[in-house]
Amino acid sequence: MRDFVNEKTKLIKPSGIRKFFDIVRETEGAISLGVGEPDFVTSWKVRQAAIRSLQRGYTQYTGNRGIPTLLELIARYLQERFDLSFDPKHILVTVGGSEAIDLALRACVERGEEVLIPDPAYVSYAPLVTMADGVPVAVECREEDNFVLQSSLLEKAITPKTKAIILTYPNNPTGAIMTKDELEKIAKVIEKHDLLVITDEIYAELTYGKKHTSIVNLPGMKDRTIFISGFSKAFAMTGWRMGYVCAPPSIDDAMFKIHQYAIMCAPITSQHAAIEALQDGFSDGFATVEEMRESYDMRRKFVLHSLHEMGLHCFQPQGAFYAFPSVKNTGLSGERFAEQLLKTQKVAVVPGNAFGLFGENNVRLSYATGMNALAQAMERMSAFLSKTE
Repeated sequence: MRDFVNEKTKLIKPSGIRKFFDIVRETEGAISLGVGEPDFVTSWKVRQAAIRSLQRGYTQYTGNRGIPTLLELIARYLQERFDLSFDPKHILVTVGGSEAIDLALRACVERGEEVLIPDPAYVSYAPLVTMADGVPVAVECREEDNFVLQSSLLEKAITPKTKAIILTYPNNPTGAIMTKDELEKIAKVIEKHDLLVITDEIYAELTYGKKHTSIVNLPGMKDRTIFISGFSKAFAMTGWRMGYVCAPPSIDDAMFKIHQYAIMCAPITSQHAAIEALQDGFSDGFATVEEMRESYDMRRKFVLHSLHEMGLHCFQPQGAFYAFPSVKNTGLSGERFAEQLLKTQKVAVVPGNAFGLFGENNVRLSYATGMNALAQAMERMSAFLSKTE
């Protein structure tokens, strides 16, 4: 019998994050700092709203784009929290931010066109580019530049085949952010070469000391930018799979068609939950979001101090909920470090090479884990390092 699997799918490696997550589930007593998932439970008001929607019999399809009330609330939220103006008619509710990324690439990328990805970056971008018949091109983001994309390196990576760039700030895995001044420098290069921007701002609410700035806010950028976000991180709603995408009308139309045929609509129960999350947020000034951010900031400081005490150099993250320490001084690669730490101390971190070509000497750890588990994990990591000296 012939092989029915297409060649591009065979070339895609399994997720480096999920590999370690699966091992952790089989390891008794293991502490996972691997998966980027808030340890907070979705608020009770939001869960109640979902339960009420089921009790009222709301179990049907919604419109393809999403419940109109939700679309209007998303538009209001983006305007009030980030000064972003989007027409609800061009907002599309998706099954997590992941579907939105996939839609953007499939709607815009032709076979053989290149998509630039600042590296290190979230694990899904490059495989999704490949599955859209595009060519992912890594652009190194160096620690000496605070893992911020530099206009000079961006310029060097552009070829006649370059179609788009994916921006991901606040960044997973490094925790880097980009200021307005830094964004303006790369915006000039983007305009010069007439590139499409796909900006994934799922961590926009989680910055420490500096307010998030979107590239959409810059002159001339909105008409060439696909904006992606969702409810997973800021509202502790990972399992609800609630994302959304805002795009210029012609691109929005193309993504909408793919969404209609491939997904039809996001789950109605999750949409009702998202409505409550935003309505409740407007009523109390998004106090729950602020509470989570303050807790993450405390954990961030604890982890940075702990890593410093045990002799691991770590860039100071300013967003998201990850630390990306270098393990080069241990003589181990990030992958070997992660494997041995899990084997000997039952602490799971993710090798930096899971996030691209330029993370080989790093590991990513999530401080979205509770403080007790974090403290135990840091003690175990310190013990591991004392044995490798």
